[in-house]
Amino acid sequence: MDDLLESLYPELTLETEDIIMNLSIKKNYSLIKDLDERKKEFISDLKDFIDEFEEANESLEFMKYYDE
Repeated sequence: MDDLLESLYPELTLETEDIIMNLSIKKNYSLIKDLDERKKEFISDLKDFIDEFEEANESLEFMKYYDE
């Protein structure tokens, strides 16, 4: 299954001191010709992704992991 996803979507790994996040990028950013605009759009989409996760039940469920 991972091979199928890799062939369909480019993957990106983001890493900080506290988090490693593997992303499969579904949006086709090549449609945005200007590199700076493409980057802005991608960063905006990442922020939207985080905002959506914050509001989702999964974020609370994930935090409960640390209760055990």
